[in-house]
Amino acid sequence: MELEILDTTRIRKLLFLGPKGSYSDFAKNKFIDAFDLNCVSTNLKSISGVIKALKDENSEDITAVIPIENSIEGIVRETLDNLSSLKKEGFKILAETTMDIKHALIGYADKKSDIKIIRSHPQALAQCKNYIHVNFPDSLIEEATLSTSMAVRSLSEKDNTIASIGSEECAKMYNVPVIETSINDEINNKTRFILLGKFLSPQTGADKTSITFSTENKAGALNKILTILENHNINMSYIDSRPSKKELGEYVFYIDFEGHILDNKIDSAIQEIKSIVKMFYVIGSYHTVN
Repeated sequence: MELEILDTTRIRKLLFLGPKGSYSDFAKNKFIDAFDLNCVSTNLKSISGVIKALKDENSEDITAVIPIENSIEGIVRETLDNLSSLKKEGFKILAETTMDIKHALIGYADKKSDIKIIRSHPQALAQCKNYIHVNFPDSLIEEATLSTSMAVRSLSEKDNTIASIGSEECAKMYNVPVIETSINDEINNKTRFILLGKFLSPQTGADKTSITFSTENKAGALNKILTILENHNINMSYIDSRPSKKELGEYVFYIDFEGHILDNKIDSAIQEIKSIVKMFYVIGSYHTVN
């Protein structure tokens, strides 16, 4: 499927993993500013819901922002599992951006000893696991929510026994007090977000390409792909695999490497790879938005 080069003036709707106040919401704002988008933003409750809405509308005027990787917890499996499903509609990664994740303890408690329950997204709870262990008894209840902002929004001034983990910006947005800042177990905590749309991003000279493919279940099949990249002097930055969910022992591979599909050596390598795999899809060629 031939895609047009990105025309940001045609984008009229942007989906993101919500609700408002989530890190996806703040990442969405970075993309809006970077591309000067004039669009309506709509938040959805899950990554799968965002992908489904993209496919249902199947239009050039719709884009979406979802998280793909965290520096502490690794790849977001729900995102990775959904990316190859976009092949039929032709959606691509248009750009990526990275957000610093700075968690805070948020709630109406006067002191931490009042807190009996902490709510947040499972990744946020995991990223503050040591903090929770050191500061709270084993009897503390951890409740998982669909997002950090949902956890903050659920707090009630009438119940100071429940707190949440989220961003200071989110606490300000919902006018909930911040009990303690910088509670991440790891200071260098970042999450990478991607912008999806039905265009091809132009070459910038500082691009990354993401592909997904499946091979025959034979010895050396993956090595042939890696050899093609090496022969074309293409620097690979990431590789992962996920079960195809079609056949036991069959896997779908994901690879990121430097370059753009409009670069001659990238195009040559892709043509070689396509000739020896069962399924192949370019998820996108894109650059980083700061």
